[in-house]
Amino acid sequence: MSAVLAFETPALTLADINQLDRVRFVAALGGVFEHSPWVATSAWAERPFASIDHLHRTMMGVVRATSREVRIDFLRMHPELAGKEAQAGTMTGHSTTEQAGLNALSRDQLQTLRALNAAYAAKHGFPFVIAVLANTRAQIFEALRTRTERDTDTELAAALEQIAIITRLRLGRLLASPVM
Repeated sequence: MSAVLAFETPALTLADINQLDRVRFVAALGGVFEHSPWVATSAWAERPFASIDHLHRTMMGVVRATSREVRIDFLRMHPELAGKEAQAGTMTGHSTTEQAGLNALSRDQLQTLRALNAAYAAKHGFPFVIAVLANTRAQIFEALRTRTERDTDTELAAALEQIAIITRLRLGRLLASPVM
C-alpha cells in the first residue's frame, strides 16, 4: 500500500484513541492538522472523547484559542492549491489525495490558479485554503476570486472554517466506527 493511501484504511477506533498515551496519540493524529502536531499534543489532555465530533471540536478549539499570529503561521503551513509543493511532490499524503482532482487542470487553468493564489497570498499573507473535496473546480476558482477581495480578518475566519471541514473529513477517514 502506498504512503498516500495508508491513512485511508481506518486502523483505530475512538476507544483506541482514548486509551493512547500522548506519544502514540500524537503519532496517530498529529498529521490531521497540516504540519501541526502541536494541535494533537494539546488536545490529548482532554481525553476521553465521546465522539469523533467531540475530538474534532477539541482539536479545532486548540487552534482557535491561539493568538492571531499563531493562527496565521498555522495557515502558512498549508500548501497552495496546485502550487510548488504539488509540483515537487512534497505535500503530505492527506493534501496529495485531497488535491488530486487539480492534477488535470489545463495549462490556462493552472496559470489562472497560480495568479489567483499569488494575489490571495499577497493580500492576506497566507495561502488560500479550501476543502477541495467538498467543492467543484468552478466553485474553487470562484471562491478564490471572491475571498481574495475580503478583508484579512474575515478571510482568516473563513480559512479556519475550511480547515474545520478538511480536518473533520481526515478524522473520519482515520478512525473506524465501532462494530455493534
